[in-house]
Amino acid sequence: MKTLICGSMAYDTIMVFKDQFKKHILPKQIHILNVAFLVPEMRREYGGCAGNIAYNMNLLGGNPLIMATVGDDFAPYAKRLEKLSISQTHIRNVPDTFTGQAFITTDLDDNQITAFHPGAMGYSEQNRVTDANEVTLGIVSPDGRTGMIEHAEQFAEAGIPFVFDPGQGMPMFSDDDLLRFIDQATYVTVNDYEAKLLQEKTGKSLKDIASSVKALIVTLGADGSMIYAEGKEIAIPTPKPAAVVDPTGCGDAYRAGLLYGIQREWPWETTGRLASLMGSIKISSRGGQNHAPTRDEIREQFKQHFGFRIELL
Repeated sequence: MKTLICGSMAYDTIMVFKDQFKKHILPKQIHILNVAFLVPEMRREYGGCAGNIAYNMNLLGGNPLIMATVGDDFAPYAKRLEKLSISQTHIRNVPDTFTGQAFITTDLDDNQITAFHPGAMGYSEQNRVTDANEVTLGIVSPDGRTGMIEHAEQFAEAGIPFVFDPGQGMPMFSDDDLLRFIDQATYVTVNDYEAKLLQEKTGKSLKDIASSVKALIVTLGADGSMIYAEGKEIAIPTPKPAAVVDPTGCGDAYRAGLLYGIQREWPWETTGRLASLMGSIKISSRGGQNHAPTRDEIREQFKQHFGFRIELL
């Protein structure tokens, strides 16, 4: 069973300013803003929604297929995926572009200034869902606007169940676009803020949205998540993490657990708990792909937190 993960591949360049932005930005001079921040500490992380989801599915022993567009600077990421034995068959290079990347500067108060360059993501429609074989489940996660629209249509036309995960890409879509996504999708997953925005833009309540799909999954951060499925509201707890270090990529880790459980037709109570555990494991390390528990360790943590065992293939 293969899971097709349509979404972004990106580099995250994270820099730390050893002071507070507010000391260097004069409120009365914002109209002529011209500032520079010395950032002696910098690191580069592998990211992107598709990359993070695939990384976590690989930890679980799943079979992820990434479908994404990347630029001429992708070689280091490609080498990493090869080392992890994650398929690159449907990762398409777009000549004369950069791979999507975020440049994030953080100050001592954890305020952030971010610049995001989508690069090759803007050509995601060059990939087609039907190019992938033996796919039994998919996800449309944040990517180029046209690509997300076309990939959802292609999943629906092919009769392949898929998760619609608009994430931070939601503002790109009109009310009608979002209604169409909901109509085409088998599952919808959003965080609590996105759930409110989705209701506002579509005019539908959570109950209405849930009635249109097999399951609506709403993540609530430290408060766990709620799964609306089969006419029920299923509350999923979040295990206490070993440490709270960096939330970057926690949502993607959750979605990997979600996809893994759906593929195996587990009960929602079990699927949600695995998803929640993956997010809890991730938050204990910096970056989206630096946590590396073994499957035995994931199984043991699941048993410890939830009191019963799961099998990870």
